[in-house]
Amino acid sequence: MPSMAHEVLVDLFKTRPSLAAELLVEALGVPLPPYSGARLTSIDLTEIQPAEYRADLVVVLLDGDAPIWVLIVEVQLGIDPRKRYSWPDYTMGARAAHRCQVGLLVVAPDPHVAAWCAAPIETGIPGFVLRPPVLGREEVPVVTDAVEAARRPELAVLSALAHGSSEQGATIAAAVLPVIRELEEDRARFYCDLVLNSLNVAARRALEVIMKGYEYQSDFAKKYVALGRQEGRQEGRQEGERAILLRQLRARFGELPDAAVARVEGAESAALERWAERVLSAETLAEALDEPS
Repeated sequence: MPSMAHEVLVDLFKTRPSLAAELLVEALGVPLPPYSGARLTSIDLTEIQPAEYRADLVVVLLDGDAPIWVLIVEVQLGIDPRKRYSWPDYTMGARAAHRCQVGLLVVAPDPHVAAWCAAPIETGIPGFVLRPPVLGREEVPVVTDAVEAARRPELAVLSALAHGSSEQGATIAAAVLPVIRELEEDRARFYCDLVLNSLNVAARRALEVIMKGYEYQSDFAKKYVALGRQEGRQEGRQEGERAILLRQLRARFGELPDAAVARVEGAESAALERWAERVLSAETLAEALDEPS
């Protein structure tokens, strides 16, 4: 079953059908013919094969109404040897279906997975060696310009996902967050979550400094920022409760196993309060954390 991270990346390319072609040219240097538009088409690449083949995304580049290039987009978060057989099949199936040239873009954020994806695929047919163009984390453009973020918000969000925890994370977020407010509310909320969750603590603090004094104009943005501040205060209280409880547990039972620390760090207020009441009277750690004996 596809993971949330997989679906998020697919959604960005689906929302802006031309994004894959733009990245092939701009980030990977793959030449494409001039085109006037891009549209999504069926992801079902099954022809006469007994197996069912479905790519993550299939985009057709158009010259007017005529297809001139079909581009298959695959998001790859792990190593899957089956893809070395299905990717050549995807490309030839799409070429036959659309009667035009075909391309492949593999999106692989993890460097180890990206290196595996980029290895040439020998098909056994002389001269037919598939060398998948791979968009790794480092190849994703760093978008810090607000004008560019406004022109291609999906690229700016992808940039935040790739580089949000780096030194440039706050600058990327500062460029894209004001743009997001102009999108329809559900997508704006979704993109806001993606961008903010991509930042590490240092980038979040830097973003607060960059955005200090910035006034959001839309009703949605004001509501979202207010909600974020409220959630931030609540999360801050919970972090304090977790830290205090961990100190109490260590004082009572000594060094804690990793599983117990993870359980406390992932707990919500109700559980934290319950465990805090038990920590002084419980005879064992398991009893304090109401674990089955």
